[in-house]
Amino acid sequence: MRSAGVISSFAALTLAIACSPKKEEAKAPPRTPEQQRAVDSTIGASALPGARVVRGALAVSDSAAAKRKLEDSLATTP
Repeated sequence: MRSAGVISSFAALTLAIACSPKKEEAKAPPRTPEQQRAVDSTIGASALPGARVVRGALAVSDSAAAKRKLEDSLATTP
């Protein structure tokens, strides 16, 4: 009889904990492009698997930015 009381108390406590309101954790603000580039550069310089792909993506991004800059300068030149 005593073990039934212990089990029911444990079940009630477990139920109360499970149904209690959850604490909302504050989400970190999104990274700026400069912060994301710094993180990507760090990953690209590491020996992690896939770091070569990150370096390649950064190179493609740099190439596209240079091309956009050239196109913009040509568009503003008379």
